[in-house]
Amino acid sequence: MRHSRFTLAGLVFLAGLLAGCARQDDVVVLKLAHALDTQHTVHLGMVHMAEQLHAYSGGTMRVDIYPSAQLGAERDLVELVQIGSLAMTKVSAAPLEAFVPSMKVFSIPYVFRDRGHYFRALDSAIGQELLDSVAIARLKGMGYYDSGSRSFYMVDTPVETPADIAGEKIRVMKSQTAVEMVAAMGGSATPISWGELYSALQQGVVDGAENNPPSFYLSGHYEVCKYYALNEHSAVPDILLMSEYVWESLDAQQQQWVQRAVDDSVAYQRELWNTATEEALAAVKAAGVTVTYPDKAPFMAAVQGMKASYDGTEVGRLIAALEGVE
Repeated sequence: MRHSRFTLAGLVFLAGLLAGCARQDDVVVLKLAHALDTQHTVHLGMVHMAEQLHAYSGGTMRVDIYPSAQLGAERDLVELVQIGSLAMTKVSAAPLEAFVPSMKVFSIPYVFRDRGHYFRALDSAIGQELLDSVAIARLKGMGYYDSGSRSFYMVDTPVETPADIAGEKIRVMKSQTAVEMVAAMGGSATPISWGELYSALQQGVVDGAENNPPSFYLSGHYEVCKYYALNEHSAVPDILLMSEYVWESLDAQQQQWVQRAVDDSVAYQRELWNTATEEALAAVKAAGVTVTYPDKAPFMAAVQGMKASYDGTEVGRLIAALEGVE
């Protein structure tokens, strides 16, 4: 379950050979890399984007996709997109906060009231503002893919209240905000890369982790973790990023085709997500995982101080703006 990692220097060299945007036989080729399994709905959404772009451009543009962390972990890929060695990548909004501080808002727990509110917020003016904010890192935000809600899963400890998290080592993404969230519940947050998490759970380096149902299932983490508590503490979208350099190298018509293909893929992937979630939960239950639906109120109360600590800041403004979307 572990992925080998290249050094960043090696990745730059390799991706430089590939070139983020190349021309082959009068076809513009965009290189896209990500760390997800090929069964994941986001990967399938990207495949749909590639098909749509080929159709819209009359075969004059193509997307080559490198899945499963072939070219490195998410942070490595973002850095390669920044320098134009890759055209595009997918990154969770949580680790993106290291590049774009405003992205912290997505890791703040219980910002969204329900799934409907989540989608209205992403598709609103404030959602677009957040997508545009990645420009400070020489990136272009192309769209939000659905990544569901994140919940706790544990090797051998059922979770009914935050007290069950207290003292437990919980894997989180490389996000300071996620670390703060687990700490607010009394846990010990441990940032570990996705490719290393299976063995970390298996070897007892961490006691549990948090993620959405499809990721819990496709990663095989359900083979080690036998308790999954759907407390749904945060909804952190995946964001499709494009190199600002590569985007600006395209003409206006090509940019229009790319954005249209991305928009199509976002709608397509969101349709796939609910089915994938239902199938993942059914599969892990069949494998012996105890799936529970704890009362969210105690979890909300545990993180209220954390949310309040952002009052009067830019992140606090964004929290209020997202919560205010009707």
